Amino acid sequence: MKRALTLLAPAALAACLACPPALAQAAAPVSPVPAAVSSAAQQFTLKNGMQLIVQPDRRAPTAVHMVWVRVGAMDEVDGTSGVAHALEHMMFKGSKRLRPGEFSRRVAALGGQENAFTSWDYTGYYQQIPASRLQEVMQLEADRFAHNQWPDAEFTKEIEVIKEERRMRTEDNPRALLMEQLYAASYVAFPYHRPIIGWMGDLDALTPDDVRAFHRQWYVPGNAVVVVAGDVDAAQVRAWAEKTYGSIAARALPVRKPRPEPAQRGIRRVEVKAPAEQAYVALAFHVPRIARVDEGMTAQDRDALALLVLSAVLSGYDGARLERALTQGASRVADSANSGASVLGRGPGLFLLTGVPAAGQSAEAVEHALRAQVARIAQDGVDPAELERVKTQWMASNIYERDSVMNQAQQLGSYWVLGMPLDAEDRLLAQLRTITPQQVQDVAARYFGDDALTVATLRPQPLDGKPPRPAPAPGARLH
Repeated sequence: MKRALTLLAPAALAACLACPPALAQAAAPVSPVPAAVSSAAQQFTLKNGMQLIVQPDRRAPTAVHMVWVRVGAMDEVDGTSGVAHALEHMMFKGSKRLRPGEFSRRVAALGGQENAFTSWDYTGYYQQIPASRLQEVMQLEADRFAHNQWPDAEFTKEIEVIKEERRMRTEDNPRALLMEQLYAASYVAFPYHRPIIGWMGDLDALTPDDVRAFHRQWYVPGNAVVVVAGDVDAAQVRAWAEKTYGSIAARALPVRKPRPEPAQRGIRRVEVKAPAEQAYVALAFHVPRIARVDEGMTAQDRDALALLVLSAVLSGYDGARLERALTQGASRVADSANSGASVLGRGPGLFLLTGVPAAGQSAEAVEHALRAQVARIAQDGVDPAELERVKTQWMASNIYERDSVMNQAQQLGSYWVLGMPLDAEDRLLAQLRTITPQQVQDVAARYFGDDALTVATLRPQPLDGKPPRPAPAPGARLH
């Protein structure tokens, strides 16, 4: 399982699945970033339409190899929820050349580590290996991308692993169950209303041919990018990519139908009853997403950036507003309180406020206190020094993240999924630097009304006293 990062993509709220890298930084002027890290990426188109991005970084003899496919849970149809994630599992179960499980054994024999991740927006596969073994890993990954193949019996076993993953990550986790219900209620038409792992009833009915058909439809060269970061030569990687991935036959993609989310016309409320020690409340407001990072940025793009800054002001650092106002002092109402702006994704955005009531306090009191903090910013604004602190912390965090070749590859792949350029991170950070206190105050006043709001409340039930669920069988892939 890839680490879940907050603030941006809807996938950040998936209980067990990955999401795009979080933005970090902004301040004036931009702090220097080593040139070998910030500007060396090159992008190529292979002869079959597959994209290749190479980011040389010579600081250590290692490389990260990733394949990102622009398909995820949002591309499923009703009745087959969870099929994108199920296919991710089945990609480890064999090809025309490899037996089930042999892919992972071969990567390990090369001295590498590997895994995969699924979100609403994309599916990805990665290996971190000694740079000298990159060509061999590219051959392995290209083979299973083009020729994923396994017997029905392997699916029959693996779907039970996936169901157990759903039980562990969602059904036995009250807050994850609440968030699943929050998304199901927040989105009516857009497919973010379906859980990435799938509804249990759909998993019960899913067939091997459903998974094979999904692979056939979407695992098309023109719908994927290979990302390589590390101690590599771009020309050599390109040559290897043409021999491996470039030999896969080009095929047409299915037509993607627009599924716009209709305007919400009043507050929605969801209650979830589950065994738990504490209540929990989550508020989701419909907000715009960032669609462009170039000169064509719209007013909505700018609003989405300001909402990112607003979230950081509320809970982006130790002692931020929500922590100070809700969890400290004699009048504290919450044990914890947080915010998040999911504004980088293929679909519409949400702004979330969450909190855990303190002893003797109700979920309703926390809901009121969370909204009061946003209303306070809408009325009184933010201090320029407060905004500068947020931007400075973003800057420092981003520079640290660029020390990791894995983070570099993640950023390049996730921005490619969104159709953004190689320098999208730098462009976004430059734009974030320009957000003013007035813009933050303005979005706080415009996007947090009842008509955009869905509230989900966890009502704790007595703990059932059941023993913990047994650990998965050795070798089971939970991600």
